[in-house]
Amino acid sequence: MNTFDAIEQRRSIKHFDQDHKMSQADTDKLFSLAMLTPTSFNIQNWRFVNVTDKAKRQAIQDAAWGQAQVTEASMLILICADLNAWDRNPARYWQDAPKPVADQLVPMITQFYKGNDALQHDEALRSVGMASQTLMLTAKAMGYDSCPMIGFDPQKVGDIIALPDDHIIGMMLTIGKSVKGANPRGGQIPTSEVVFENQF
Repeated sequence: MNTFDAIEQRRSIKHFDQDHKMSQADTDKLFSLAMLTPTSFNIQNWRFVNVTDKAKRQAIQDAAWGQAQVTEASMLILICADLNAWDRNPARYWQDAPKPVADQLVPMITQFYKGNDALQHDEALRSVGMASQTLMLTAKAMGYDSCPMIGFDPQKVGDIIALPDDHIIGMMLTIGKSVKGANPRGGQIPTSEVVFENQF
C-alpha cells in the first residue's frame, strides 16, 4: 500500500478480531519502523510498552473505562517518552556521525534542554505524536487497523506498567484486524479554516 492510500484509509477502529495473533516478524517490523521516527537532536525519547500479559491488558481496560479494543486487539502499545533522554549519555545519539558534527551537536543538546522542564515535556509529546502516526500508517500499510487512545486514567495505567517517574504516557494504541469498520467520517472542516498563507 502506498503512503497516500494508508493515510486515506487509516481510521480509528473500535472492534477487533480477538482471535488474531500478530506474528513476531510483523511486531518487529512495526517497532523497527517506529524507531525511524524523527526526534529533536536525535534523542530518540520515545519508549514503547508492548502489553502482552492478559492480566495487565484487563487491568488497563478497567482503567480505560472498559473500552473493548484494549483487550480485543492483537496489540496494545503504550507510547511513552523519557523526559530525560536528552541527558542520558547524549554522545550516543551521534556516535556514528562525523566527529565535527558530533562535537557541534552533542553539547547543544544539553544547552537546549537543561533546566527547561516545559520544553522537555513538550518535546516528549511531539515525539510521541510522530511515533504514533508512524505506527498507525505502518500498521495500515501492513494490512492492520489501529485506534489511538487517550481515554484512560494515566496514573492507574502508569502504575500497571511500572512507569518510571521521569517518563510520561502520551497515548495508547491498539493494532489488529478489524471486524467492524469505522463509522462514516464525522465531517471535515474546510481547508480555509485550517491552512493560512504567511499569517492568520
